[in-house]
Amino acid sequence: MSHQAATQHHPKFTNNHPEQDAVDYEMQTYTRGLDFERPPLTFQADKWEELACSRMSAESKGYVYGSAGMRETTDKNRAAFKKWSIVPRRLVKYDGFPSLKKEILGETLQFPIAISPVGVLKIFNADGEVAAARAAAKEAVPYTMSTASATSIEDVAKANGNDGQRWYQLYWPSREHDDITISLLQRAKKAGFTMLFVTLDTYILGWRPEDMDDGYNPFMRADRIGVEIGMTDPVFRKQFKERHGVEVEEKMDTAAPEWMRTIFPGTSKGWDDIKFLQEHWDGPMVLKGIQSLEDAKLAVKAGVQGIVVSNHGGRQQDGGNSSLGILPHIVDAVGDQLAIFFDSGIQSGADIAKALALGADCVMIGRPYVYGLALGGEKGVEHVLKSLIGELELTLHLSGIQSVDKKHLNRGVLAREDDLFSGVKGIGIH
Repeated sequence: MSHQAATQHHPKFTNNHPEQDAVDYEMQTYTRGLDFERPPLTFQADKWEELACSRMSAESKGYVYGSAGMRETTDKNRAAFKKWSIVPRRLVKYDGFPSLKKEILGETLQFPIAISPVGVLKIFNADGEVAAARAAAKEAVPYTMSTASATSIEDVAKANGNDGQRWYQLYWPSREHDDITISLLQRAKKAGFTMLFVTLDTYILGWRPEDMDDGYNPFMRADRIGVEIGMTDPVFRKQFKERHGVEVEEKMDTAAPEWMRTIFPGTSKGWDDIKFLQEHWDGPMVLKGIQSLEDAKLAVKAGVQGIVVSNHGGRQQDGGNSSLGILPHIVDAVGDQLAIFFDSGIQSGADIAKALALGADCVMIGRPYVYGLALGGEKGVEHVLKSLIGELELTLHLSGIQSVDKKHLNRGVLAREDDLFSGVKGIGIH
């Protein structure tokens, strides 16, 4: 499918509306405050992590907060946002509030954000992926489901509902298991997942000290939490029974590690393998984990429709570059040929605005929504999404930026903070 063809109008996704406008959410909070009512969850985005981690088990905290190595990549992700500043303009007159709608690969997004794929969500809340998928649908935010989910493809689709926008993220089985890969893709397509996100940076789990300190690998355990998609896959189940003579439920201590080795085979695919996925997926395909100009250009040659500029939030490889730092370089190289998604380091609405200004078409939210899930289940995810959207909307509004369209939100609204103190003219300040 060509990039141009993939961006044609998709009639299914045009009428999604969140249950409550984000700015209304702010005003209703103030109104309730007149009666001395306080919100159940904080609006301070920088406190979500601390509060959630204080309530989690050591294993669940290590899984989501933990990073590869000494957290250098993770810390660079966060530090990169402070290098850019939004320069507001005044007396910019336009009707209403900024438009946050975005067209991307044939779908209309009410907001330029999506939920990033995170696995094993039941370790943070018993409702796990079901709660997150429901919240995403209520807030009109696309939900990206991880192959490492603790819930089946079909149950997540049911929770996301007929009006939900949902995308499927693939941890790609080894080529000897192409039949399982085909089964996963067919299940996702049948369940209404419209885009395929292929994660390239996790063919083996990275060096994660916190998880190792806890001796915790959710994909090796017999509780199904890290392997539910495999345990519900008809091809894997059939093959397992042929090998062992029993159903997976009767030998979970064997089935779980076997599925882990299937989706984390230990070695990478090659660029020539992309063709196999294209032959078995009818819809836009996005490669997740791109961090170099060379790979971005190879993605164009491979004929995919998009990429996610991502370093897995620093959870896979330490000592890497910041995702935001490489973003504008990749946009300059291939942004007119591919849809550019972005994740890694997003914490606030202002962060989202900066990533969009640097050229991202859609920003994917990872850890923040997981913290919301840990703090308040479905309502917690809703709260995080409303908060991020509300802050994005007011950040643009108070900066005189009329929409998330690139004619309004681009590098011209930014300045390099260091340049402001060096006497060098920054971008957007002259």
